[in-house]
Amino acid sequence: MKQRMMTTIGYEEIESPIGRLTLGWSGALCQIEFGAFEPNRSKLEAWSSRWFGKTRWERNPSLLKEAAAQLDAYFSGKLQRFTIPLDLRGTPFQRQVWQALQSIPYAQVCAYKDIAERIGAPKAVRAVGGANNRNPVPIIVPCHRVIGASGSMVGYGGGLDIKTYLLRHEGYRLEGAAL
Repeated sequence: MKQRMMTTIGYEEIESPIGRLTLGWSGALCQIEFGAFEPNRSKLEAWSSRWFGKTRWERNPSLLKEAAAQLDAYFSGKLQRFTIPLDLRGTPFQRQVWQALQSIPYAQVCAYKDIAERIGAPKAVRAVGGANNRNPVPIIVPCHRVIGASGSMVGYGGGLDIKTYLLRHEGYRLEGAAL
């Protein structure tokens, strides 16, 4: 029986205006988690085991220098489009949704229904929401730019306060938003 090799995922924590972020690298950026590594260790290890098999997370800031620099440039208002390579692990449907999310222009929003129509699955609005929720690289794959059909702020893995911050940071006017 052939033994599977272990995948090492390099990680680093960075500070940002929305708090600490943990970045993961598998040859490309594969993970952005809200918060520090240790409190999220079991969640990150479960995710990586599912998509990579046997894994080990190892702190390696040099692997994530460019990703950290691009996020810093984004948060300082100097970058609107990320160019860091991504390793998006998910189902074919999820990857299709994440690809569609990347076409939402900076400082603009669309509804889950729009993404469902864009990928040719107009009745899959809830599934699009589920894929959005499982986006492994939020901010870079801009799931924060998806809002409810009525224009309301709905779910975000980092919390609605972070979603609101990101949209305002990009210059999107949140008309009548309570947040």
